[in-house]
Amino acid sequence: MPWEDSDVVRGLDALRRLVAQALLGERPALAGAPGIVLTEALAGDRAQAGTGSGGGYDDADLAASSEEDAAERTRLIALVELARKGDADAFGLLYDHYQPSVYRFLFYRTRSGTLAEDLTSETFFRALRSMTNFRWQGKDFGAWLMTIARNLATDHFKAGRTRLELTTEDMALHDDATEGPESTVLAGLTNEILLKALTELPSEQRDCLVMRFLQGMSIAETAEILGRSDGAVKQLQLRGVRNLAKLMPEGLRD
Repeated sequence: MPWEDSDVVRGLDALRRLVAQALLGERPALAGAPGIVLTEALAGDRAQAGTGSGGGYDDADLAASSEEDAAERTRLIALVELARKGDADAFGLLYDHYQPSVYRFLFYRTRSGTLAEDLTSETFFRALRSMTNFRWQGKDFGAWLMTIARNLATDHFKAGRTRLELTTEDMALHDDATEGPESTVLAGLTNEILLKALTELPSEQRDCLVMRFLQGMSIAETAEILGRSDGAVKQLQLRGVRNLAKLMPEGLRD
């Protein structure tokens, strides 16, 4: 389950710390707590590499991947090039690589495993249908998929087909002992409370926090998907954390 992902656990721990700081009246740090894999250095590591393939496309010089491993970047870019020429096997390999991150985003966006599965399937169906029209824009193929997923989730709730589900049966508490002035607040700030409060945020703030903390995306990657500047994403994150603090139960507030 998404909850068991160690990166998600670290992300939630970092988000809990920022909310605790906000509850105590401290200014939350924009980059998150130490140890979380959400560094701005990721933005500088977004290597770009052309595939050199033809096929009627003239944008190969803009091909990019945010993968840290150079060989994996080259593999994924090559798969995208094949897939947009109609190679079904290549698209299947792209599905294998990106499906977990798309599902995880949708799970925390909708709080429903069944709905997340349906929207994930629809995301890849739409991507497959549009592959021949895909163009590199100097950003990761995964960002394009995440944009499709986000739009589907937004449309789903706008259409009023269902209310946001707050099921928590797949969650387990992760409240390791912590040190520091906020430890008392952290003891009462469970992940269940935090995730429920996330669903009450304005959609753009919620998406920003999910991408930054539960997806582990950098400021630059989040900005690409949201269509915002890096500075705007930083402000969204700050406002999101502060609004989360306001949504906490009275007993946790300073």
